[in-house]
Formats: sequence, C-alpha cells, structure tokens
Amino acid sequence: MNGATPIADAPGSRDVWSSKLGFIVATAAAAIGLGSLWRFPYVAGANGGGAFVLIYIVFVAAICVPLMIAEMTMGRRGHGSVISTMHRLVKGEGASPAWKAIGWMSIAVPFFGLSYYSVVAGWGVDYARQAIFSGFSGIGGEGSRALFQTLIGAPVRQASFQFAFIMATAIVVALGVQRGIEFVSRIKMTALFLILLGMVLYNAFTVGLGQSIAFLIVPDFSVVTGASVLTALGQALFSCAIGAGVMMTYAAYLPKGVSVPQSAGIVSLSVVVISLMSGLAIFPIVLSSGLQPTEGPNLIFVTLPVAFGSMPGGRVISIFFFGLIALGAFTTAVGMLEPVVAWLMEATGLKRGVLAFATAFAIWLVGLPSLLSFSVLKDVHPLAMLPSFADKTFFDILDFGIAETLLPLNALMIALFAGWALRKTVTPAEADLSPRGYRLWHFMTGIVAPIAILGLMIDMLSR
Repeated sequence: MNGATPIADAPGSRDVWSSKLGFIVATAAAAIGLGSLWRFPYVAGANGGGAFVLIYIVFVAAICVPLMIAEMTMGRRGHGSVISTMHRLVKGEGASPAWKAIGWMSIAVPFFGLSYYSVVAGWGVDYARQAIFSGFSGIGGEGSRALFQTLIGAPVRQASFQFAFIMATAIVVALGVQRGIEFVSRIKMTALFLILLGMVLYNAFTVGLGQSIAFLIVPDFSVVTGASVLTALGQALFSCAIGAGVMMTYAAYLPKGVSVPQSAGIVSLSVVVISLMSGLAIFPIVLSSGLQPTEGPNLIFVTLPVAFGSMPGGRVISIFFFGLIALGAFTTAVGMLEPVVAWLMEATGLKRGVLAFATAFAIWLVGLPSLLSFSVLKDVHPLAMLPSFADKTFFDILDFGIAETLLPLNALMIALFAGWALRKTVTPAEADLSPRGYRLWHFMTGIVAPIAILGLMIDMLSR
C-alpha cells in the first residue's frame, strides 16, 4: 500500500476482498440501488429524457469518477474505518482537525440514511409480495393509488417489512467481507443484470423499444433548465454513492495491485449502464400503456402497477420487477451498514456479528418515525415553526437533511480535502495516476467538483 502502515485493529488489516473483481462487484452492488432503479427513471422522465440523461452521464464522468477515485484512494491509504482513515490522513498531512468531520459525516449519512432508505425498500418488498399473491390484474389509476396508500398506511405491516429488511442486511454484514458482502454482491449483480436484460428483451419483442430509446437517448435541449441540470448533478452524486462512506470503507479492504482509477471507472460505468437499462425496462411498459413517464416518485409504485395489470404476462413481469427493486435496495443497504459497523469494531473491540445486529436494530428504531410518517404521524410536522419545513413530516425532514444537505456537504468536503489538503500522503503513484493524469484529477476534484456541488447545494437550500 505504498508505504502506509495499517492500523492494528483496522478492518482492512483482517479482511480483504478476494480479488479486484470482488471489490468492483461489491462496490457496484453498493452503489446500484434505488437511486438507479427507482429514482433515475422518474427524474429522467420528469426532466425531458435524452438531454437530462446526457447531462447526467457527463456529470458521472467529470465529477463522480474523480470523487470516487478520491474516496477510494483515501480509504486504501487510511486502511481503516472512515473515522480512523480521516484521523490518519489529517495527522499525516498536518492538516486542520476540522477535516475529521468528513469521517463523522461518513458515519451519520449511512446510519440515518438507511433509517429512511429502508422504508422505501420495505415498500419494494411489500409490492413484491403483492405481485406474487395478488397481482395487479385490471387495476386502474385510482385503484393503484388507493392500493399504494393502503399498503404504506399499514404501520405494523410496514414496520415488519422494514425490520426484516434491515435484519437481513445485518446477517450479510455479520458474515464479513468475503463470506457475506462479496458473496451476496456477486449474486445480486448477476440477478440484477439478468432480470433487467429479460425485461428489456420482453419489451423489445412485445411493445418495441424505439420510442423509449428515442426518449432516453435523443437529446432535446429546449426542455433543459438550470433546475434540471442541477437535478442531473444530484442524481449523479446520489446514484454513485458519493459522500456516503461506502467507497472509503470498501477501499480499506482493497488487495494489493488494484488500480483505483480503473475500478472507479468500471463502477461508474456500471451505474450508468444499469440506470439506462432500468429506463428501457420501465419506459416501454409505461408508454405502450398510454401512461406518462413524468409521474415523479409515483412512477414505480402507482403508475407501473396499472401497466402490469393490463399487459400480457404482467403478473410475472411485476414479480420480477418488484423483486428487482427489493434486491437492488438490499446490497446498497449492506454498503450503508458496513461503514458504521467497521467504525464500531475499532471503537469497541466487539465482534462484527454483535455490532451488525445491534446497529441494525438501532437504525430500525430511528427509522420508525419516518415509517409512521405515512400513517399515524402523517399530520405531524415537527419543524412547523420554520416556514420551509411547515408541511414536512419526519420522513421529509430526514430525507432533506441527508440527501439534500449532509450528502452533498460531505461530497464537497471530500473534494476540497482531496484537492487541497492531500499533498504529502497521496502522490500520483498512490492514486495510480500518471503525473499528467494526476494533474487532471486534481483540477477536476479540487476546482470543478466543488464549484458544481456548491451550486447544487445553494439551489437546494434556496428552494
């Protein structure tokens, strides 16, 4: 590791990925979740399709890849949890202790993020159950909307699904890096690709892909606004898991000889490919059914069941689709739990299994107010005294605090730290870059990325 001395009790000193492929598959599996399978189709649909997709891809290449290289390099150099990694890097650089906040935010984001992320994941599990046992045959728009409200408004059932989801995540993390995370990630990525490919081929032979490909690929820049450009940037950061602590933690388990830039490029490419495939899996069904791809967050849970209910083989397709949503969320949840457990292993010296289940239970408890925001707490607005939060529930506040505040703030701090503070410990050789490549990476990380993320944050906070 280019001279880095491992921390004695760092997770990376005991456990490593089995290979470069194992690291890439696990990292891609952690990044590819609801951001690619649920959020990408509806934000692409709501922002005009092709032009938005092109801008999104540019942001992934220009912003996310350099930041992913930064996080991976920092994790491999620190060789521990995000807390110990930042402590070590700050000490090595003689930098301000304030930079250690990156480590703490990289714990807070996945902990609190998973508490409400698992709520939506629970919906996916519930809809998969609905598809298996009841299906959506003959359901109309109003019926689908009523079904959605009925399902999310059942607190005991939803809490049970959320609990089962988080505990299943804990089982994988408890099994460790190779036996748990890597093993499940390989299964997930294989199943994910096959299911998406099957749905795309089904669409190709039944309703055709021409209209959807045109919608996703052909850019119409007349529909592009400043807001849609910033939405594309936010989607790029969200779907690549930048600032969530996952990349830094997983890179701590890197075996020797793995190229960080190459790994970052492959993971980012995987995110883009799966996002586009999810669009080709969803939009042909929506468009051929006379529905609109601009339905927003309701696209998956309200609009698609209507399409499934009226198409040949719709029940089978709906089972695969909602199973895909649940599966996609699962390894992302694993990636969010691991940074917290890795830190607690260092801080307490307790066994991985004990900490995985204890942390998962704590996250479930913290997530209950978010879950109940759709039923018994739907009329509770805890920050009603603030005009911007007057109508926000617990779920809305947590979503805003994590996805629109802490996540981009942490990404901004990582960009600034990697671009301006890491001068002694991270050299071109450490980052696996040529001197010319290192200068380009430094420019994109230290100048372009901060300006872009700062613009995104100003826009979010001014809404």
